[in-house]
This record gives sequence, structure tokens and C-alpha cells, in this order.
Amino acid sequence: MDQQKHILTMLVENEPGVTARISGLFAARGYNIETICGAPTANPKMSRITITTLANPLQLEQCMKQIKRLVNVIKLRDMTGEKAVKREMALVCVKINPKSLAGVSSLIEEYKGKIMDKGEAHLIFEVTGSANTIDEILVNLEPFGIKKLARSGILALYKEP
Repeated sequence: MDQQKHILTMLVENEPGVTARISGLFAARGYNIETICGAPTANPKMSRITITTLANPLQLEQCMKQIKRLVNVIKLRDMTGEKAVKREMALVCVKINPKSLAGVSSLIEEYKGKIMDKGEAHLIFEVTGSANTIDEILVNLEPFGIKKLARSGILALYKEP
């Protein structure tokens, strides 16, 4: 069976070790976590963890059953479909010089990025969008030279009816 990218989000109790137990479950079964994001929700007693992984349908089903059995997991959803808003943020440090500044600035503007820091030979900016949008701007910036990159991983929420 072919593996497909899946986005799982879970509400968990905001307690030490919960993320470690969840990531340990993935590791024990040989599943790779491509991205993982976790932070408290509006309720400080709960956190939302969003994981992106590659799995075939059987692997996904088994993984979700195991996650649901963990004591600290309150709710688990597969956010892979279109009924979710999915976003990612990246901080990018790109090389600049007087000749390249206009081109880099134009790309940042085109992707609705925001410049956070500017030096003589670098520019740090943030950009938010789908994972594909982030990938696209990074490909377009490669000719200029990306010095550093930090990506948040995918965050997802179901659309309200």
C-alpha cells in the first residue's frame, strides 16, 4: 500500500511527558514524524499537538488506535482532508547584496512575507501559508542563497459549520 501524508491533531492534557509518550509511540512502531507542533490552547489545562506523518491506511488506523489509548489524549482527529484550515510559518534568513535586494524584497512582498531583520548581507523574514506555498518561496529564493531556515510545521483546525 502506498504511503500518504497525514495530518493528525490531538487535544491532550497539558502535562509533562505527554509529547514524549506520543512521539515514543511513533518511534516504537517505526513511523516517522515529519513535523510536530504543540502548544497550550485557550484552556491552559489542554494543549493541541499537530503531527504530520507518512502512512498507508492500515498504518494510520493502527497508529490512531494506539494514540487514543494514551491516558492523556482527550481527542484525536485526522485533518488530512479539505475540511480543515492548514497553515505553516517559516523564518528565513537569505543572503542579500545591493544587486539582489530588489529581487528578494519583491519575492517577500509577492508571498505576503514580513521583514523582521535586515543587515548589510542578510535579510530575515517571516512567511505564512500552506506547506506548498512555503516550499514554493524557498525554491524561488534558492538562487539568492538561503543562510538559515526555521519552519513551524503544519498547524490545523477544522472549519466551523
